Amino acid sequence: MSTPKRTVPKPEEQRGLRCPACGCADLRVVYTRPGRGGGVRRRRECRYCGHRITTSERAQ
Repeated sequence: MSTPKRTVPKPEEQRGLRCPACGCADLRVVYTRPGRGGGVRRRRECRYCGHRITTSERAQ
């Protein structure tokens, strides 16, 4: 299995979530669980470097 290519767009084109370690936009969800106040917490992992982050999502 080969490592996916890392694409880093120009700063004016950047949108969405990025890996804080390498800047890659290719993150996969490892697991999802209910959060406080009706939100959702997701654990995500960068497909390029393997760094993991936790995100909190809430409906507006």
